[in-house]
Amino acid sequence: MSASLAGSDAAFSRLVDRHQQALRSFLRRVSGNDADADELAQEVFLAAWTKLRLLRSPDMFRSWLFGMAWRMSKTFKRSAARRRARDEAWHELQPQEQVPTNDLRLALNRALSTLSEDQRAAVALCLAGGWTHDEASRALEIPLGTVKSHVSRGRARLEEILGDAHEQ
Repeated sequence: MSASLAGSDAAFSRLVDRHQQALRSFLRRVSGNDADADELAQEVFLAAWTKLRLLRSPDMFRSWLFGMAWRMSKTFKRSAARRRARDEAWHELQPQEQVPTNDLRLALNRALSTLSEDQRAAVALCLAGGWTHDEASRALEIPLGTVKSHVSRGRARLEEILGDAHEQ
């Protein structure tokens, strides 16, 4: 422990090896999510490395480490809850789109595959992505008139194909 306190990377690595399984198990039980627990364990060890000089009693490393893990897990949960609430609020403000059925989605993918690569890109950006023709022109690095033509012809082709598929 004294070598870790003195700044030895190798000594701290041995501490990590000694405690990581127990710490990860604790965090998995607390969080209920293995991926979050593993991510959090890495953050805890990083924080422990940077704050190691604050440890008053080296023989208390394990309880200090787990206490830090507990506090960080509570902060992580609060942050995740706020993030989830923010995302849900944002989604509620977005206009609701009709989700195509699997059959319609398959038909659309087949219809898109009949378009040229440039047409498909222009249609994807302008019709599906809501981009302006000008934005698509800059992104695809093709002339504005060409984008307009691709979108117009692509739309007509999709309507032709999907109209036939929809009627069947």
